[in-house]
Amino acid sequence: MAELTAPVPPPAPRWWVRGDLDGFLGLGLDNLIQILLIVALCRGVLGYPDGLIFGTILPATGISLVVGNLAYAVQAHRLGRREGRDDRTALPYGINTVSLFAYVFLVMLPVKLAATGQGLDPQAASLLSWRAGLLACLGSGLIEAGGAFLVAPLRRWLPRAALLSTLAGIALGYIGLGFLLRTYAVPVVGLAVLAVILLAYFGQARLPLPGGVLAVLVGIVLAAATGLLRLDGPTWQANIAQVGLHLPVPRLGALWEGRDALIPWLGVTVPMGLFNLLGSLQNLESAEAAGDAYPVKSSLLINGIGTVAAAVLGSCFPTTIYIGHPGWKGMGARIGYSWLNGLVMGLGCLLGLFGVVGQLVPIEAGMAIVLYIALVMAAQAFQATPPAHAPAVALGLLPGLAGWGSLMLKAGLRAGGSGTPANPFGPQLLLPLQQADVWAAGAFALEQGQILAAMLLAAMLVYVIEQRFRAAALCALVAAAASWLGLIHAWSFTLADTVLDPGWGSGTPWALGYLAMAVVFLLGRPQR
Repeated sequence: MAELTAPVPPPAPRWWVRGDLDGFLGLGLDNLIQILLIVALCRGVLGYPDGLIFGTILPATGISLVVGNLAYAVQAHRLGRREGRDDRTALPYGINTVSLFAYVFLVMLPVKLAATGQGLDPQAASLLSWRAGLLACLGSGLIEAGGAFLVAPLRRWLPRAALLSTLAGIALGYIGLGFLLRTYAVPVVGLAVLAVILLAYFGQARLPLPGGVLAVLVGIVLAAATGLLRLDGPTWQANIAQVGLHLPVPRLGALWEGRDALIPWLGVTVPMGLFNLLGSLQNLESAEAAGDAYPVKSSLLINGIGTVAAAVLGSCFPTTIYIGHPGWKGMGARIGYSWLNGLVMGLGCLLGLFGVVGQLVPIEAGMAIVLYIALVMAAQAFQATPPAHAPAVALGLLPGLAGWGSLMLKAGLRAGGSGTPANPFGPQLLLPLQQADVWAAGAFALEQGQILAAMLLAAMLVYVIEQRFRAAALCALVAAAASWLGLIHAWSFTLADTVLDPGWGSGTPWALGYLAMAVVFLLGRPQR
């Protein structure tokens, strides 16, 4: 009689495997750089007090990282157990780099400059800009969560070239060019770190440590050797003073008080929410191609809930599903790298440790990683779209670059003495610049609502290339309506800035221009 053998039980997913350490080092470093950027931008660009940064913004950021990473780890474990698999890799998750820069430079800084120009003291202006950032972050999270149920029609309506080129324009201007200039301002540190990143991520060179970790270590050593790393007493004491438990509390009052920022910044919030939503969907598709098919609805809901939690607790910075799942899977990371990243980054935020970390790890030591992200985004805009749509991608890059150029122009004017009560910004600036072939009025117009404008321009050209002239005309009509309402292009001077000027008919010249485009498109006849 044949001996019966018991069936071999399927392998159970484990909460930690050896490859999770490498995955944690990579994902954790990525999130560390984003947190250091939050500290640097909130302190240096926005002028926020340390109490707001370390007592409110970072603790809320930490909770959002814990919520999302633990949820994705549990999701991977449950699906792996149900399927009898032990090789599922959790979805990578963290702070959204592009939203971080977009909200700082396109929402929070303009709000602060406008408030200062209207006579508010710096503390009140900072609080106003923080509230506007909270509302933008909340809007993005609600779009991501709601879009989990509507993602299919959105994908059909928005051409990929329109989405990716707009994202790439922001990445090249606000991330890529900004950090490239900083790299060449400190070339010994910046170029050496850049070389390590290029070797590790583009050259796939064999290195003794993970590329990101090695780059940061090289940067720290060179920063110390060249005097860039300075541990001065007062700054160190100020950072040490922030160490301690900071528990976040709901900031519903601040969200309500920031409600006046809802309409003027829809031109940033809505497109960024769509970007985050569709970018997360593309990353889910990438994970599925690597062998890990995750449910779309629940994955997008986790992402949206993480961002909503951040906003409700006081953070202005959305979270997202990261690119790179196949890379983490390839290095052997499974589930542990996700939950460990959430716990370590979350505890660091709650305990106020990142001020001290930021002084020991200067931003120059890690900025090449952010520059790499900008390059990948720009390259993806061309690589992931049909070759025939390349002109549309190029057109979609331009508003973001123009917006960044406008930001630099105004910073230069302020540094030169303009933007003061004695010498305020005004129409008198435009003619001298125009005579120097600097068309500042056009740059200021493109800066306002630049994300939405870039998306619509690129979509128009995609439809023209495809000879879908009615669809191109419809995009032009949408742009005309947005211009007429002042959601894009309409601008006005303040004391030291140019700001969006929403209102009925406030963008009439641009509305008429887009109407003319719509008429021209409707007159087009496709070749038979």
